[in-house]
Amino acid sequence: MKFSLFIIGLFIPAILLAQHNSNNYKIFDVKKHKTISLDEMITDMNKADVLFYGEDHNDSIGHYLEAEILKKLNEKYPKKTALSLEMFHTDTQPVVNEYLAGLISEKNFIKEGRAWPNYKDYRPLIEYAKENKIEVIGANAATRYSNAVTKDGLEALKSFPKTSLAFLPPLPIDTATGRYNEKFSETMGGHMGAMKIYQTQNLWDATMAWSIAKFVKEHSGFKVFQLNGRFHSDEKLGTLAKLQKYAPKLQILNISSFSDESFDNPDWEKFKNLGDYIIITNPKIKRSF
Repeated sequence: MKFSLFIIGLFIPAILLAQHNSNNYKIFDVKKHKTISLDEMITDMNKADVLFYGEDHNDSIGHYLEAEILKKLNEKYPKKTALSLEMFHTDTQPVVNEYLAGLISEKNFIKEGRAWPNYKDYRPLIEYAKENKIEVIGANAATRYSNAVTKDGLEALKSFPKTSLAFLPPLPIDTATGRYNEKFSETMGGHMGAMKIYQTQNLWDATMAWSIAKFVKEHSGFKVFQLNGRFHSDEKLGTLAKLQKYAPKLQILNISSFSDESFDNPDWEKFKNLGDYIIITNPKIKRSF
């Protein structure tokens, strides 16, 4: 009851608009060519190991749906559900574990876990995981490694001591070519330092993918719910593609979730290449930041 009251208190706008008016989001199943419910999507996880949720970081309805999906996954696969987050780093895993175990304060967790500025958007996920003893994976590379790569390229990682490499994926890290590189170049608009920034993007992808692959290897039969910015997994590129290389036997599904002006009458054909499921949220709903 306490947790339910907490969720209601924190997410009154999202609940009123999303839960009591589900018309504020639409889920399209690309394979089945039809709109579906959250429950139908969860049922599809019977044959999958990992579900990517590619989000827009400021999408209030998207954050609400993430919490709902985690809850539904845990209800369907109790003691076999894990949450993986771009929003926490591999070197903060002990801090994450300590907070989930109730050993440290939330204040310490936020500070020493280096939580994102918009942590309030992910807090319901962490609190639900804590309440229900769900494993949480701090999946991303720490900023100090990202900065080193942005400055000197991926080769810079070879100079770090072995103790640092424990927080990173196996070296060398491949830089993805083809469509992913094209998308990144389009986004950067010909930025002069785009290649080293792109290598940093590949570091993030590889670290998140390796974090998931390691966890699944050590936790057979788990369903992993991975949250990241949608560029990391749209079109099954980025993190998702690297996970397929690290763990080719894993069955992976992905969601691309975003707000769009076509909400009232979406052209699903336009978005079908983005993922297994497309979630469009109401653009009229206030962003979380």
